[in-house]
Amino acid sequence: MTQSALSQRLEAEMKDALRAGEKLRLGVIRRARAAIKNAEIEARAPLDDDGVVRALRGIAKQHRESIDQFRAGNRDDLADREVAELEILGTYLPAQLDQAAVDAVVREVIAQEGATEVKDMGRVMKAAMVRLGSSADGGLVSAAAKRLLSGE
Repeated sequence: MTQSALSQRLEAEMKDALRAGEKLRLGVIRRARAAIKNAEIEARAPLDDDGVVRALRGIAKQHRESIDQFRAGNRDDLADREVAELEILGTYLPAQLDQAAVDAVVREVIAQEGATEVKDMGRVMKAAMVRLGSSADGGLVSAAAKRLLSGE
């Protein structure tokens, strides 16, 4: 059972954070490793780097949702903690493409698939996510596809 490079990096940095007494970073890494372990149990196999990135993106999404909810509830103290945790988690995720790059790929996919209406969104999303992989957030791709297919 071999670990992915990203899992090995998380393990090494967890030890470093423990030695350095960095409680916030240590907590983030421990939660990340737990999510990865749960994903491995669900998959019944060790995850490759793409699988690890998917698990980390799930945690990042939860942090973004929590930030929105805490800000809506005027709990800026909790929102600030979530932002700090999200920043730490972001160091383990690949860089994201910007909106213009995502739009360009989605336009190409729409042309290749011959999609003309919003009802073609499933085909467009599937092909776009295969091409973009972990370099773009699914929500961003979905918003771009919906906007471009509806003619905006």
